[in-house]
Amino acid sequence: MQNEKKSALIWLRNDLRIKDHFGFYNAARNCDKIFAYFSFEPAKFEDTKWGFKKTEKFRTLFLIQTLKCLKDELKKKNITLIVDINSATVGIPKFIDSLKITDLFYQYEWTKEESNLSDSVKKAISKKIKIHTYYDQFLYHPKDISYELDTIPEVFTIFRKSCEKNTLVRKVFPEITTFPSTNLLDEEFTIPRLDDFGFSEFYPPPFSAFPFSGGSKNGYNRLKEYLWDTKKISTYKETRNGLVGKDYSSKFSAWLANGSLSAREIYWQVKDYEKKVKKNQSTYWMIFELIWRDYFKYVSLKHGNNIFMLDGILKKRYDWKSNHKILMSWINGDTIEPFVNANMIELKKTGWMSNRGRQNTASFFSKHLFMDWRIGAAYFESQLIDYDVHSNYGNWMYVSGVGNDPRDRKFDISWQSEKYDPQKKFQKLWIK
Repeated sequence: MQNEKKSALIWLRNDLRIKDHFGFYNAARNCDKIFAYFSFEPAKFEDTKWGFKKTEKFRTLFLIQTLKCLKDELKKKNITLIVDINSATVGIPKFIDSLKITDLFYQYEWTKEESNLSDSVKKAISKKIKIHTYYDQFLYHPKDISYELDTIPEVFTIFRKSCEKNTLVRKVFPEITTFPSTNLLDEEFTIPRLDDFGFSEFYPPPFSAFPFSGGSKNGYNRLKEYLWDTKKISTYKETRNGLVGKDYSSKFSAWLANGSLSAREIYWQVKDYEKKVKKNQSTYWMIFELIWRDYFKYVSLKHGNNIFMLDGILKKRYDWKSNHKILMSWINGDTIEPFVNANMIELKKTGWMSNRGRQNTASFFSKHLFMDWRIGAAYFESQLIDYDVHSNYGNWMYVSGVGNDPRDRKFDISWQSEKYDPQKKFQKLWIK
């Protein structure tokens, strides 16, 4: 008896790449046909109750660029990228039926909106198919760490030291083979434009610290440039608190956030660089930051929706405010602190802000203005090109005193300004 032909649908979300991708690798090995699917979930482009969009123009453009790149890369492998402007709850069941899909692959997501969407999709599928879910967004795979999820340490240093000592980073998946041209669908799926979401074309200032475009190809180019061409990684620890220019930090976070680069790929490239060029505190610090990124994912895995609650994971109560006038002065860079203002203007005009800027503006919002930290987190979600739900809410909780920093520290903004922008170079760039 002949084996049943298998057809796979890869539902893409924040894993917008073909290289080092669990779904593509395993589907290519086990299925006769493969199709990729991405939905511009309408809910992600609605207005929030605080008066700004859930996803602003900067990340929307980066996403459009990413999908164009991915579509081209998939076509070289004779795989069609289906792009849908309807919700996956409508699109996936439709394509499962029309393409006679036997296997559905998707990266497991556990945060509230993402898991609700997964549940809705599963309920909407009428045909009996095999569903494969997987963790593919980590540096250290959950099956490999020496903790059960409910025992993840509340202190980063303990988690980091344990992983460094006891856990190996998995190797990247081999590149998949090219499918026969008959695997391609006749239909060509159009990727929406910026104006389809109500945004006008825009041009960030020429001195933007993030002059990059979306897509794996551009992510790899940046990786090559930052490590191998300029060797900037060798001074990363000294420059990472910078504010001006594209090279004070790696900027890898934007490609990591939508999964067009994997953390494993970066890790193994850094390890290769250490062997061939130089190993020092800076190269280690790049990996250190990748572990921080992992840690916030584990924090949200452990604590679930508590990361979105006012009292955070510490269940700590403060007298928070929700004042629209104060919010707008912070958003528009019109507060009493020029250093905060410069960072907020940069964010508003480019969709980017340095790590140093994020800590200061978030601390000012929660510890000086005493505003509900979740509003600030939602604004960052709206604006940031490199928004990642785990890092964003994890960092906001941390700075606001309801997360993984129980010491309840408050940034001295004037001191920070003097230390990190002593000549006011950054402030003069943005405050006219």
